[in-house]
Amino acid sequence: MKLTRILPFCRELLSSAIGPGDIAIDATAGNGHDTAYLAALTGEEGRVYAFDIQEAAIQSTASRLGEKKFSDRVTLFQSSHENAEALIPEEVHGRIAGAVFNLGYLPGGDKDVVTKAEGTIAGIRQIFRMLKPEGIIVLVIYHGHPEGKLEKDAVMAFAEAIPQEEAHVIRYEFINQKNDPPFICAIEKR
Repeated sequence: MKLTRILPFCRELLSSAIGPGDIAIDATAGNGHDTAYLAALTGEEGRVYAFDIQEAAIQSTASRLGEKKFSDRVTLFQSSHENAEALIPEEVHGRIAGAVFNLGYLPGGDKDVVTKAEGTIAGIRQIFRMLKPEGIIVLVIYHGHPEGKLEKDAVMAFAEAIPQEEAHVIRYEFINQKNDPPFICAIEKR
C-alpha cells in the first residue's frame, strides 16, 4: 500500500461523497482548481457554489471554468464563506453533498490576505447545517504562517468538539515532514 499525499487524499474524500447531479461548495475558490474538480464531479445536472473574497481569485476561477466549459455549472460569489447560508439558495439547504476549504492564502496572491479562524468556523458551521446526511466538509489546513497557526488551533479545537452523534471527524497528516506541512481535517455529517 502506498500512502496517499494530502491533495490527492482530499480529492478521494470529495469523490467518495459527491457524484453526478449533486450540489457542492468550494469555500475558498482560489485559482479554481477545486472548483473545476467539483464541477466535474457534479456533472451537467449538478451545481457548485464557490466563494472567495478576492477579485483576482474569482477571475482566475472563472477563466479556468471557461476553459473547461464548466461555467454553466458554477455560481461564483466574491464573498466570504461565512456568508454561505445567506447566499446559497434555501431550496438546496440540506442537500449539499460536500464542500472543500483550502485555508491560508491565495497561491501566487497577496500573502497578507488570509483566511481567519472566526470566519472559517462560521463558514464550517453554516455549510455543515446545509449538508445532507453523509455529506462531507474537507479542510486542507495550511499553517506555515503566523495567522495560519492561530487558525489551525481554533479550527481543530472546534472540530474536535463536534459531538460524535452529529459527525465523524478525522485528521490526516504526515507527522515527520518539515516546515509545517498541510494536513486534512474532514467532517462527515451523520
